Amino acid sequence: MFSVKLNGGRRINGILRGFDPFMNLVIDETIEETKTGEKHAIGMVVSYSLYSFP
Repeated sequence: MFSVKLNGGRRINGILRGFDPFMNLVIDETIEETKTGEKHAIGMVVSYSLYSFP
């Protein structure tokens, strides 16, 4: 199980399927947890890094 804290007080939990040196992530069987404790099954998530490198 892999957990990532996102902006807005959200957290996603799932199975890490892949990543690269730029911190792009592929997470499968993902469940989103909101700040209020609600949980939503959202399936596969592809998270792109918002950082810029020189």
